[in-house]
Amino acid sequence: MTTADRDAFEKLLGVCRKLRGPDGCPWDRAQTLETMTPYLIEEAVESVEAIASGDADHAAEELGDLGFLVIFCLELLRERHGIGVAAALDRAAEKLMRRHPHVYGDAVVSDGQRAYQQWQEIKKTEKGAGAAKSSLLGEQPRSLPALVAAYRLQEKAAAVGFDWPSLDGTLAKIHEETGEIVHALAGTGGDSSPEVAGEIGDLLFAVVNLARKLRIDPERELRSTSHRFRDRFVHIERRLAESGRTPSQSNLEEMDTLWEEAKRLARSAPAEPPAQGDTP
Repeated sequence: MTTADRDAFEKLLGVCRKLRGPDGCPWDRAQTLETMTPYLIEEAVESVEAIASGDADHAAEELGDLGFLVIFCLELLRERHGIGVAAALDRAAEKLMRRHPHVYGDAVVSDGQRAYQQWQEIKKTEKGAGAAKSSLLGEQPRSLPALVAAYRLQEKAAAVGFDWPSLDGTLAKIHEETGEIVHALAGTGGDSSPEVAGEIGDLLFAVVNLARKLRIDPERELRSTSHRFRDRFVHIERRLAESGRTPSQSNLEEMDTLWEEAKRLARSAPAEPPAQGDTP
């Protein structure tokens, strides 16, 4: 750790303690671990979005805010249970060293996949006995986004060899699940049913698996697609408003033409300069 790193960490920790102190901020002094939970979630999401934007300064700002909240919550934990920054960070360091025997010990791994598999195996032994914790898949937070949860489950299963050896099997599975949706819909006359819902879930899971094998974050890409959809639909609304109309006063053919127009305009727009650290 450089002197600058140490000074910055000590400064931020000092700010946290000042805010919580007798002469600190009334709002900060009133907070508990429970009241800080929504802010942790919000800052984590904002950090993810900042990273996806490619703006290095924005990412640094949001990650810094997240770092502050983590330290702040560790201070709250210290006040309530006596386990603070030092203990938490020391535990994290010990855990990382223990799960990297190929770095801190004599173990040898051939590649990143084997290193990840070793990590999961060590993690399983650390968790001890128990029906849920005895699985390599472990447990997941209930609030974890479904796409992320599916991605992590598949990643852990793949680490021990439970995975299609190539993209061919993954793509075939997507086609299979699509066919099963068609079959289920035919059986209900095109109406929704628990069977149709289940098949759609299977298809989504299969698509996430394709994204995982291609090292694509499905959560990020679905968010990006949603943003593009919104931008294009707003274009439709704006163009219709020029003639004093709304989408409900238009028709699908006209709106589809305006949709394609929005796509063309987006493609012809000047490319933004690469973010700091990116290559042109």
